[in-house]
Amino acid sequence: MAIAKPLLSDLVSTITSVPSNFIRPLSDRPNFNEVIQTSDCSIPLIDLQGLDGPLRSTLVKEIGQACQGYGFFQVKNHGIPEDVIDKMLSVSREFFHLPESERMKNYSDDPMMRTRLSTSFNVRTEKTSNWRDFLRLHCYPLDDYMQEWPTNPPSFREDVGEYCRNVRDLAVRLLEAISESLGLERDYINKALDKHAQHLAVNYYPSCPQPELTYGLPVHADPNVITILLQDDVPGLQVLKDGKWVAVSPVPHTFIVNIGDQIQVISNDRYKSVLHRAVVNSNKERISIPTFYCPSPDAAIGPAPPLVDNHHPLLYTNFTYSQYYHKFWNRGLATHTCLDMFKK
Repeated sequence: MAIAKPLLSDLVSTITSVPSNFIRPLSDRPNFNEVIQTSDCSIPLIDLQGLDGPLRSTLVKEIGQACQGYGFFQVKNHGIPEDVIDKMLSVSREFFHLPESERMKNYSDDPMMRTRLSTSFNVRTEKTSNWRDFLRLHCYPLDDYMQEWPTNPPSFREDVGEYCRNVRDLAVRLLEAISESLGLERDYINKALDKHAQHLAVNYYPSCPQPELTYGLPVHADPNVITILLQDDVPGLQVLKDGKWVAVSPVPHTFIVNIGDQIQVISNDRYKSVLHRAVVNSNKERISIPTFYCPSPDAAIGPAPPLVDNHHPLLYTNFTYSQYYHKFWNRGLATHTCLDMFKK
């Protein structure tokens, strides 16, 4: 049976209740009363000042400890100018405040479209929808994709392009540090990614009349290598830590970094990709902008040979990233991760 194409107005129009196709089963709801809220930084906050200098060994160790203990960390003094961050958030909000008819020029439910506006996660396969609209962009190499991006707002391509260039530089530096923290050569992970790929999503979470019934994004782990998340000042990200959901408070001009499934494979389970989710609220809209740094589709991924020995047996078969992502997309977010399909 064909699934009717959803309208953006299902989310962003003023409605008095959550439509039935957004309501999660009772056992799969946010349960806000059980979420740990803290005024302190709920995940490690790492100051990257000195990463390329005399503090490198100390910071590499901190990053390794964060990857092993949390799977998530925040970074400050990361080298990306504040005005680049501010423009990215501003133009993203402008885009989602455009008239619906203007935004819909970019709409597609085809996941093979390299630039597309859509809603939920995968409207072709999912049974329960998510309270999210998103604009998905391919952004590396920039010259291959930028001409496909929206031209409204007028500064969109310029502002987003500058942001993407800066985030790629940060991703490469972080992957070098993660590689070293595993005892590998500095360039091991970057070489494993072959030609590299970079995608970006601008997530728009409208205010929701009954946020306790639904998710912006349900529980999942990321299929890529690392995710670098920029968010506005509205909380929404929650991370699973020691069996408890922990709310991550936004810190202006910082980025949240989490390792994805490919790092778990390359590290032979030394580092684990961690389950997380996005919740919504009844008072404010929220913007979050994850950059997904990935292998190129034909890159061969498997555990790094130096991390396999008598005490650490080989845990995964080799695969191409396109094989992995195809499985992830078809499974959707209902199964959290598809690492089990590639176990040795």
